[in-house]
Amino acid sequence: DFENEPDHDALAAQNETVSRLAPAHDAVLFSDYGKGGLAHIPVMIEAARHAGRPVLVDPKGSDYTRYAGATVITPNRSEMQQVVGSWRDDAELARKAQDLRQQLKLEAVLVTLSEAGMTLFDEAGSLHVDAQAREVFDVTGAGDTVIATLAALVGAGLPLREAMPLANKAGGIVVGKFGTATVSYEELFK
Repeated sequence: DFENEPDHDALAAQNETVSRLAPAHDAVLFSDYGKGGLAHIPVMIEAARHAGRPVLVDPKGSDYTRYAGATVITPNRSEMQQVVGSWRDDAELARKAQDLRQQLKLEAVLVTLSEAGMTLFDEAGSLHVDAQAREVFDVTGAGDTVIATLAALVGAGLPLREAMPLANKAGGIVVGKFGTATVSYEELFK
């Protein structure tokens, strides 16, 4: 792994693969690591949405216009601040998140706030869920767990507002484990 950006042919093949595979899946999840692999993400979002699939994006960088048209993006606090600037209180965060949501034509923005939980901003307003009270051993993969759980539940037909508390719970479970960890169905629903 030399951290080289993929060449044009590889990215074009990736676009074709997403267009071909999206109709056969219940949800599409893109996790942007800022390495160039999602250079054509607008085309892939459009293909997945054309297939009628929800698109969930874990964003990266300071320009979120490339994620326009996705169903939901899930920035953490610092990623959100890179894009909209800092905020003084919850009301200002809500204004900035709703402005971003409308500007990008997203159904929702889910801001993960570490120990403060997470807040979903959608057309109906906002929904906040506090973090699950537990001892934190390792935050590795918590954001990945949240969006993966959210994608699985949305793909199964749950609305974002019902899926978000379960995704929050899943994130709380993995931070209570050492190293990169997973959450079982039994852990999530006990």
